[in-house]
Amino acid sequence: MIEGTPNRVLIVRVGAMGDIVHALPAVAALRRARAEWLIDWAAEGRWSDLLVSVLEDEGPVVDAVVPVRVGYWKAHGLSVATLKDVLALRRWMRAARFDRCVDLQGSVRSAVIGWMAGTRLAGSETPRESPARWLYKRRVRTASVHVVDQACEILGAAVGVALEAGAGPVPFPEDEAAEQWCDAFLADIPAERGYVVLAPTAGWGAKEWPAERFGELAGRLCNAGWTVLVNLTNPKSKPEVVEGSEGRALVLDCSIAQLTAVLRRSSLFIGGDTGPLHLADALGVACVGLFGPTDPARNGPYFGMKSGRARVLRDTFSVTNHARIRETEAGLSRIGVDEVFRAARELLPKLP
Repeated sequence: MIEGTPNRVLIVRVGAMGDIVHALPAVAALRRARAEWLIDWAAEGRWSDLLVSVLEDEGPVVDAVVPVRVGYWKAHGLSVATLKDVLALRRWMRAARFDRCVDLQGSVRSAVIGWMAGTRLAGSETPRESPARWLYKRRVRTASVHVVDQACEILGAAVGVALEAGAGPVPFPEDEAAEQWCDAFLADIPAERGYVVLAPTAGWGAKEWPAERFGELAGRLCNAGWTVLVNLTNPKSKPEVVEGSEGRALVLDCSIAQLTAVLRRSSLFIGGDTGPLHLADALGVACVGLFGPTDPARNGPYFGMKSGRARVLRDTFSVTNHARIRETEAGLSRIGVDEVFRAARELLPKLP
């Protein structure tokens, strides 16, 4: 890095939703500290709507998104098409002449992507996939527990700037088209009554509270006078959740920009350790987080836990385990509907 000139930094955090949201506060802190620097972010194109944050004084958090076509690589496997695409990405990144590259994901794939940039690569001393560390020129030992604070430590050490996540979430600007879609979708919901968003699915089965309990919870919330929206990425969960509410819950099937618009206006979000939970938290929405195999001290709704607008439920029987097991984790399955409903009532404003 050349003193006195704008530096160009590449962030590698390819996905997924929650992980990108967790990395944003560190990058926003860097933007606040070094407004003149160029900051690019390598991510799958489908997450680009998460990287549009704009700070009031410093402008966009990210200057450009570098699209990484992981889905294309998976679809084509070890083929000539994949090789050509990877080499094209490598050529582009090397031509960009980044001063630093920081891997905030810690996987072998993300480390290889960062290495292809051809500059000094930094990452965690203890990455999620340990072989990744051998590609790092700078390995950062973190002392923090939560991944948001860890990202601040890694990025800050890599670029030589002390970073803190800040007191509040990173602002997400409104998307005009998404807001118009949201207006139409919510047109029949009385504005004074508000609505609750449920997210019964997660990245893997062990993190999913049983769908039938989400259905019972939806019914109880409807009986209490709330409109319930169910964000579903797995259509197999739809019958149990909607039927549990006697058909009163509304299914939410939308884009990331549209989901952001819906969450922004919601009264409460309830879900497991999943991307929409962390997006809702980043938007300043009150949240009830249902945790099992992942530790909320490390992965919980960061800003809500600090401010008191989040309730995190985790049974003492739960054991931290990041193995992608299909069945609901034993401790998570011990959390009852009554417990979740009580947490929701603590956070929900009283109906008129």
